[in-house]
Amino acid sequence: MPYPPPSRHPSGPRRRALLASVAGAALLVGCTSRPDESDGGTSGSPSLAEKARARAARDSDDLVGRYDAVLAAHPVLAPVVGPLRAEALRHAAAFGPGPSAGSPTPSGTPTGGTASPSASASASASASVSVPTNERDALADLADAERALADRRAKALLDVPGELARLLASVAAAGAVHAYLLTEAAK
Repeated sequence: MPYPPPSRHPSGPRRRALLASVAGAALLVGCTSRPDESDGGTSGSPSLAEKARARAARDSDDLVGRYDAVLAAHPVLAPVVGPLRAEALRHAAAFGPGPSAGSPTPSGTPTGGTASPSASASASASASVSVPTNERDALADLADAERALADRRAKALLDVPGELARLLASVAAAGAVHAYLLTEAAK
């Protein structure tokens, strides 16, 4: 049986599509806040960006508290939940003053140094979070929390200046990936 002749058009992206995507990427990279869009206010009251940054740090701390509660109730989930908890802790630190006691372990204790106020806040938050007795339900609850927080952050990034908007977008995307991974682990 003879094979058909090869196509005259190469497969894959065309030159125009590549040029358009490069131009789009250049525009995205060029998006920065203007000098008059300062992140900090000088009038004594916190600016919108400072409030959004503090809210995002608080939300990340609350999420770490949820992870801590799940780890306390279901230690067998540490291989799945531990790395995601560590990322949530890094997100909290990226938004503002946070854990300075060293890198977290999946069990929730910092590796060296003393516990920071943020770590003690997440520990107290984990005590108030109810965790389902079923491991799958606990993972599904974490996935729902990650998804809801990612959605809130995606909406909030429209109201903040450049750098903070990029940080919120990045952390929202990471939260969406965490939600996916937790959903897959719950299956």
